[in-house]
Amino acid sequence: MSMELADKTFLVVGLGKTGKSTVEFLVRRGARVVVSDARPERELGDELTAFTRGAPVEMHLGGHDPALVAGVDGIVPSPGVPPRNVLLREGLKRTIPVLSEIELASRFIRKPIIAVTGTNGKTTTTELLGRIFTHCGKEVFVGGNLGTPFITAVEADEAVDLHVVEVSSFQLQWVHTFHPTVAVLLNVSVDHVDYHGSFEEYRAVKERVFACQDQGDLAILNAEDPRTALLAREIEAEVALFSSARRVDNGMYVEGNDLISTGAEGVKEVCPVSEIGLKGTHNLENVMAAVMTARWCGCPAAPVKEAVRDFQGIPHRIEYVGGRDGIEYYNDSKGTNVGAVLRALEAFDGQIVLLMGGRHKGGRFSDLRKAMQGKVKRLILFGEAREAIATEVGDAVKTLRVERMSDAVTKASEEAANGDVVLLSPGCASFDEFKDYKERGEVFRQAVHAITGSEDRG
Repeated sequence: MSMELADKTFLVVGLGKTGKSTVEFLVRRGARVVVSDARPERELGDELTAFTRGAPVEMHLGGHDPALVAGVDGIVPSPGVPPRNVLLREGLKRTIPVLSEIELASRFIRKPIIAVTGTNGKTTTTELLGRIFTHCGKEVFVGGNLGTPFITAVEADEAVDLHVVEVSSFQLQWVHTFHPTVAVLLNVSVDHVDYHGSFEEYRAVKERVFACQDQGDLAILNAEDPRTALLAREIEAEVALFSSARRVDNGMYVEGNDLISTGAEGVKEVCPVSEIGLKGTHNLENVMAAVMTARWCGCPAAPVKEAVRDFQGIPHRIEYVGGRDGIEYYNDSKGTNVGAVLRALEAFDGQIVLLMGGRHKGGRFSDLRKAMQGKVKRLILFGEAREAIATEVGDAVKTLRVERMSDAVTKASEEAANGDVVLLSPGCASFDEFKDYKERGEVFRQAVHAITGSEDRG
């Protein structure tokens, strides 16, 4: 469902990467734009330059004034702007449409959309899908929450065969007509409770990815999620399942050392686990979701398997960054919630020196107790959440506290021995010390290289 933008006025809330791309898109389409950002001008710097050269953009910085919503035709919040934001509340009170950037973009996209969401694994799955489709000779846009705003794909829509988009709960909060041909929900565990208000609301928002699908579409679900059976009955699209624990009749599952694909005709394809370059059961789930998507979209089996075999993962997600004296160091800075830490722990068989900390996002650290016992040799805590983590799991394993993450790396190198793994899997947001998880991961990498004298990326 396209929409006319010329001579309409839109309020864009937040001038980060997505907000900036949204403003540029709206201006190109003839809209008037009002921008509101809580940051003062001195913190925005060069981000303002493109909007101060005669473009119809009205800037309001240093706070959010509810009066700005008067007279606007729509509000587009940047990802991370919470529903309780005063501008959004005022807009909803006045029945002004609130649209996420992916909702706005999808109204101008004509090619098929593959949407990948979930608490954990969505970036890996999205990137893997991009590699598979490219390897199969398709022109594909890969973006969304993982970096390149979806709104930038509109101008190139005719030049691609399909769009693979990672979508977050922040983006799904404000979708209305967003209609992916294939929608993947990898898993749902406690995350972003501080944003959504409750786990139930967070889950409900994730499930909006299926809301506009119909019988000609595909919905891919994790058979091991406790809500899957009920959700499958609510979805209009064809439903396929993946499972790391049991056989499924329509989808993929793990049996012994193989991934097995099934359908109406029974077992169709087998892929040896040994041909997959990613560590951990959770990554087998990511691979199954990607393979199911690609095969449903018509990609031949052989090039799909080749792309899976060659894919080595993404930075900051259980990424090997170096080793010395029999100690291996892994960067899982993207593991910002308890579920991600659980998956990272499951990826290793030996003893682990685990680094956790940062800014707490919600969720129970106590859920890690069982997984830590017998596997985590030392737990080294840093950042704002170190005391909260220690309170919930500190008596389950030997625990040490430091102030900063770099101190944790130094301490970990002293505590680890030959055969151990030093794993940064924070279980928390990075914003107490870093601008994002990427910066945190790079600082970890540099600290490891200083200790090992290596720049081996693995």
